[in-house]
Amino acid sequence: MEENANTSLEEDFEGQATHTGPKGVINDWRKFKLESEDGDSLPLSKKEMLRQMSSPHRSFSRDDKDTRERFCRKMSMQEYELIHAAQEDESCLQQYRKRCMQDMHQRLSFGPKFGFVCELQNGEQFLEAVEKEHKTTTVIVHIYEDGVKGCEALNSSLACLAAEYPTVKFCKIKASSTGAGDRFSSEVLPSLLVYKAGELLSNFISVSEQFGEEFFAVDVEAFLNEYGLLPERELPALGNGTDEPDVE
Repeated sequence: MEENANTSLEEDFEGQATHTGPKGVINDWRKFKLESEDGDSLPLSKKEMLRQMSSPHRSFSRDDKDTRERFCRKMSMQEYELIHAAQEDESCLQQYRKRCMQDMHQRLSFGPKFGFVCELQNGEQFLEAVEKEHKTTTVIVHIYEDGVKGCEALNSSLACLAAEYPTVKFCKIKASSTGAGDRFSSEVLPSLLVYKAGELLSNFISVSEQFGEEFFAVDVEAFLNEYGLLPERELPALGNGTDEPDVE
């Protein structure tokens, strides 16, 4: 008789999830948890508890009902522990994501920081800014002159980009202060020279002709990105809270 009852219980448990309503969904979930557990590592008491809790329609004797109530209480605690463990896992995942973002942020931010446009006073400062800078730092020099069309707008645009790209060294110098004013007449201004590790990467003369009558920082940024002269944007600083958006 007991063997038949056990067989019936096994068949009831191993069937498809057909319970409906809140209680049925919970029972089906309990079946799923038992199926998903490693049978070799799961304690026998827990296996029996889950079997009992996942078969609500089986008739019980008085003693069985007392045992079932104890199972219910134990199961509730175990469900709480499972949920609590899942919440801890999610918290660990968020911490891991934050650490990955911070590591990537540090890699992208390697080298000196600037965040402003440096005004160069003479040719010696020009050479020093180019030749003595860190080898991984991109140096963008704007050669301009007061009153020349496009120079003022380009200076304003570079000031905005300097804040957006603090690892790039933005400089400006008047053509008359370079010591080579004859090479930088108003016809070739504004000019942009781009250096890295002391080497000239790009030389753009009359660069404002690449834009419209009016241009802004986004236009200059797009132009420089077209030639691959700007790094990835700086990532915003990450706080210590846990409310940062998820990273897909």
